[in-house]
Amino acid sequence: MVLVEMAGAEDTIYLCNFRVSVDGDWLCLKELAEGGTTSVGVAKVDSSASSSPGSPPPSERDPVCIERSNLVNICKLVVKELIESSLKFGRQLDSDSVPLQHFFIVLEHVLRHGLKPKRGLLGPKKELWDLFQFVEKWSYEAQDITASVRDLPTVKTHIGRARAWLRLALMQKKLADYFRLLIERRDELLTEFYETGALMLADEAIVIMGLLVGLNVIDCNLCVKEEDLDSQMGVIDFSLYLRNTGADTSPEDSQEQTDMTTVLDQKNYIEELNRHLNATVTNLQAKVETLITTNALMKEDLAIAKNTIIHMQGDNDRLRNERGLPTQQQQEQMDKEAKKASRVSVIGCEEEMQDLKLQLEEESAHRKQVEKELELQIQMKAESEMAAKLLEKDIHEKQDTIISLRQQLDEIKVINLEMYRKLQECEQEIYEKGLMVERLQEKTSKISSILTNLKQCTDTQFAHQSHNLPPTSSE
Repeated sequence: MVLVEMAGAEDTIYLCNFRVSVDGDWLCLKELAEGGTTSVGVAKVDSSASSSPGSPPPSERDPVCIERSNLVNICKLVVKELIESSLKFGRQLDSDSVPLQHFFIVLEHVLRHGLKPKRGLLGPKKELWDLFQFVEKWSYEAQDITASVRDLPTVKTHIGRARAWLRLALMQKKLADYFRLLIERRDELLTEFYETGALMLADEAIVIMGLLVGLNVIDCNLCVKEEDLDSQMGVIDFSLYLRNTGADTSPEDSQEQTDMTTVLDQKNYIEELNRHLNATVTNLQAKVETLITTNALMKEDLAIAKNTIIHMQGDNDRLRNERGLPTQQQQEQMDKEAKKASRVSVIGCEEEMQDLKLQLEEESAHRKQVEKELELQIQMKAESEMAAKLLEKDIHEKQDTIISLRQQLDEIKVINLEMYRKLQECEQEIYEKGLMVERLQEKTSKISSILTNLKQCTDTQFAHQSHNLPPTSSE
């Protein structure tokens, strides 16, 4: 187990005396000494967590480059462990999550790397909170968390507000976006806050931004008011990131870990429920105390008011006696007599009231009847309007039908005209063919008569020739 203590804002985990090197698939944390290099721990990482293949050896780089490289590699390990723990437990991460605590510690060191110190006794000191307040100028979502951090009663220091801002940004899943806004304004803003060679001004800041994008899959439930954000940072336990390849997790350990996860979930739920109940009880007790105090004050005010009324009544009787006016008792007697007289007049008023009530009932009945007739008329009007709409719709449909029928009639007329024209042409053609047939018949009759005449002439000549021929002997 490797423990690196964080002793406050001035202590760092830049690990100038350490370097993180890559040996195959293993990430090695080694201590740099004058006489040689001592291996401290070995952690297996993915190829994405290793150094770039073209980078020079750590021994040939300056300490600032080693600090940036170590911060990037440690940030990769912490982010990887944070995501794996979230996927492993399958629940929201809260303030008690150790990987989440380590992530905020490493992220704070990443942001504080190369931060300009205070210049002189009266010079302004550059703080992360001052830098974060610029983000609300470029992002509307950042205005809400910045205002919430300003209103936190439990945070007093600038570093505490910066830590609260980072936690709210992570819960908002906008931490990578805010980090990108800062990197995009590297030349115009970050150079005022950071020294040359700081991680935020180097290319490693883009790698950190890529790591923060992966945290958008994590759900966090952090109570910023209950955390002591003004105190010094805690300790990172590197044993979480050092893997022993020879030790395999047995099924019994997995079952125990699952049972422990369930117990922890139940414990967290019960503690959260207990906190809510305690808060409710405290609020109710405060309300009860407030009501008791208010009741006592009201009783005192009532007693004082009663005494004041008694004194004022005595003064009033004394003044009435001095001026010859009736006293309070005499006034009460006169009031009683006036009430008796008013009762007599009230009886007459009651009779008038009865008459008015009867008239009111008649008017009410008449009004109800009129309202019923009005409702009936309204219904009839609505029905007539509906009938008119239906008739109008029917008329429109019939008009459409008539238009379509007219179109069909026009088409039929055109077809009839075309057929009549074709009929006339056919009749003319038949007539011409009839004339031609008649001419052919005449020609045929002429030819037949000519043939008949020719046949007769031929027969006559043949007979004449047969008579004129001499007889022939048989021998």
